[in-house]
Amino acid sequence: MKRTIGILFIAAMLMSGCGSSKKQLEIGNYDAAISKAVAELRKKPDSEKDIETLERAMNIALEQDNERIRFLKMEGRANAWDEIYMIYQKMNDRQSAVRTVTPIRYQGRSIEWPYVDYMQEMVDAKKKAADFYYEHGQELMKNNTKESYRQAYAEFARARDYMGDYPNIDQMMQESHYLGISRAWVTVKNYSAIQFPEEFEKELLALDLPRLNSEWVEYHTTMPGNDTQIDYQININLRMIAVTPDRQYQRDTLVKATVEDGFEYVKDARGNVMKDSLGNDIKVKKFKELQCALIQTVQAKECVIQGDVEMLSFYPERTIKKEPIGARSNFEHISARAIGDVNALSEEQKKMLQSQPVQFPMDIDMVIMCTENLKSAIRGFMQANRRYIN
Repeated sequence: MKRTIGILFIAAMLMSGCGSSKKQLEIGNYDAAISKAVAELRKKPDSEKDIETLERAMNIALEQDNERIRFLKMEGRANAWDEIYMIYQKMNDRQSAVRTVTPIRYQGRSIEWPYVDYMQEMVDAKKKAADFYYEHGQELMKNNTKESYRQAYAEFARARDYMGDYPNIDQMMQESHYLGISRAWVTVKNYSAIQFPEEFEKELLALDLPRLNSEWVEYHTTMPGNDTQIDYQININLRMIAVTPDRQYQRDTLVKATVEDGFEYVKDARGNVMKDSLGNDIKVKKFKELQCALIQTVQAKECVIQGDVEMLSFYPERTIKKEPIGARSNFEHISARAIGDVNALSEEQKKMLQSQPVQFPMDIDMVIMCTENLKSAIRGFMQANRRYIN
């Protein structure tokens, strides 16, 4: 039985908050009934209901615990000592709580229970439980499986928690933990016609893998040394890398605009300037049409990467998962020149005139630009399928 049994009495105290002590007694929650009765008797020492409940629940709990301990000892299982230790610990905690309200004078008699020193029994049981965990851990190590190494680590940890002076216990925990780890090697395989530099592979593998690690799983981008066993391999297979040729073309736009160009006088049929009611000359705005040819030079280039990610298991050898991945990057630069009256252009169009043609990026630069989008696809695959690495 696991160490969680050790919180049984505490759990009973928490349960005691639900319902009266008598109710807990009726449903067989004896420790909860005791805890509730003790709490009430501290406030009201003469509560007959709680006195009777405490007496009955305490007698039943002691009888059941002693019977369970006798049974476990007679059965002789080595793994029973943990449970025996927990029962003694529970009995000791219960006794300490009950002694805060006893002896009780009730109906002309004194209610109390003889003090029992459980310490030696607890120490003996704890030592035997630790011995079992230590020896069981050693036996598990002989199975030579990931699961048995992990179980051995847990057993050694229990032994150290109980009795920390076993020979080489820290070394054995370190060894069992090391052997219990599953390791996945993430690698890039280039099947395309383009040979990329080492920096591309390093950038592609910068996947923040440590955040995927757990207590028993590690991801590596380089092959571990010292004959470390690799259990899984994740291949990033680049099947096709295509970079378009440098492309440059023009977009010609004739921009027209009508703008204000001063004013002119309004004249009558005889050519005289007309007057308004106040005797002022009548003037109207004059407009002119401007036009400008905007010649845009567009430079464009594109990279497309296609491939797949496959997850392989070595023990046993099989393909766990395989999914296609892909990404693309685009380069586009627009510069412009004007022929005509630039006042016909909008402010945005005028800004384009300040841009000049640039040098096209090299093919390998386009490939490297594509890695961020590709990394996002790879991370998505690994996150979605991490449950298979265990």
